[in-house]
Amino acid sequence: MLKVFIGLGIPYLAVVGLLPWVASVDRFVFGVPFIYMWIFIWFVLTSGCMYAVWHLFDRHEPDVAVDQH
Repeated sequence: MLKVFIGLGIPYLAVVGLLPWVASVDRFVFGVPFIYMWIFIWFVLTSGCMYAVWHLFDRHEPDVAVDQH
């Protein structure tokens, strides 16, 4: 359950849950509105969250052998 929260819950809460707050910010980052930069940054951070889940929980699971005929 923890790995689902880290891999999917945190990005979901960051993008959807904080969207009303992010939409109210009238700032620009490198000439781009903050809301667009927020969503773009979470594309990268979501990949980071999924990598963390793989590294912490799934990396050490043995590979399943595929039966090839």
